[in-house]
Amino acid sequence: MALSKWNIFIMALCTGLIVANIYYSQPLLILISEEFGVSESNAGQVTFFTQIGYALGLVFCVPLGDKLERKGQIIGMTAFASLALIASGFSKSILMLKATGLLIGFTSVVPQLILPMAAHLSDPARRGKIIGNIMSGLLVGILLSRTLSGVVGAHLGWRAMFWIAGGISLLLVVIMAVSFPQSRPTFSGSYGQLMASLFTLVKEQPVLREASVINACSFAMFGLFWTTVVFLLSGSPFHYHSDVIGLMGLAAAAGALGAPLIGQIADKQNPRIAVGYGIIFLFAGFVLFYFSRANIIGIIAGIVAIDLGLQGIHVSNQTRIYALLPEARNRLNTVFMTVSFIGTSLGSGIGLWVWSVGKWPAVCVAGVSLITIALLVYLLTYKKASPVKGVVQEG
Repeated sequence: MALSKWNIFIMALCTGLIVANIYYSQPLLILISEEFGVSESNAGQVTFFTQIGYALGLVFCVPLGDKLERKGQIIGMTAFASLALIASGFSKSILMLKATGLLIGFTSVVPQLILPMAAHLSDPARRGKIIGNIMSGLLVGILLSRTLSGVVGAHLGWRAMFWIAGGISLLLVVIMAVSFPQSRPTFSGSYGQLMASLFTLVKEQPVLREASVINACSFAMFGLFWTTVVFLLSGSPFHYHSDVIGLMGLAAAAGALGAPLIGQIADKQNPRIAVGYGIIFLFAGFVLFYFSRANIIGIIAGIVAIDLGLQGIHVSNQTRIYALLPEARNRLNTVFMTVSFIGTSLGSGIGLWVWSVGKWPAVCVAGVSLITIALLVYLLTYKKASPVKGVVQEG
């Protein structure tokens, strides 16, 4: 079944609304710490456990999309996500909230099931554009979730945000049941064989290795920037409050809307070329950051540049890996996104460290260093980054 424009729109909408689940808690941590009478760092562990849950879902649930009927798996996991969100709103202790946060993250990997499904059902000539459209939804969801959560938390309390998110997820279950097409995989082996094949893919697919490392570097840059820009904008000369800083997500969302265009470029040319363009945009963004540390217009322009660069790299790399082995798209995506997620986490940690050492100039140097690593991998693996087909034996 070919995907219609309506199918693509619904997939992008569902992707954005579900991925937002793992970010809602971040602006609510102060409110949570006050209600439960715990330290801010203790409350911050809610976000940590949510991220751990997401990582576990990536590794253990996303590969199943190559074995199970995808629509049923997506609907089932979204229903469980709704229950976890509602349970979070009824939490009686910080420990319970951490546990439900783990479940929210684990069940909110649905976007990483939708993307391979869309790639499987799309025309190869339009695959990049379709992935770009759905990625726009995902990235807008990530970037605007914090803004929405902050507003709801300030006016209705932190519990209301979880209940609203749970209601949204329940509504999405109905929409998915009506709108999503069936997508049946071909893998017939055991779950153990399915998981073991992940290592075979890493070993025998150079495109997957190259795309994953470059993506990890660009996601590390993303994590580094968004972790430290709060410190920059809350200090001199800006002295912005959290609500104004949250609006920076709107600038990044503007960049996210470029994903469909980047996908079209990936369809018309070698997608690897678009990865190179993305690296150039990342460099341009950090040059703007360095020379505009006291100029908000320059900062905003840099945010748009790095987000366009991230789109160029991520959408094009995803298009490349989905073309390798159609029967293994979920497993390819598991490797790709797990490595990317590790990059984001490392980037956040690096950002905190370099800020403590040298403030914003050190952040810019670290960002350029990460992008340079991505560029070196891009240049040095040119001849090796070609598809190797047929290496994963189906059970």
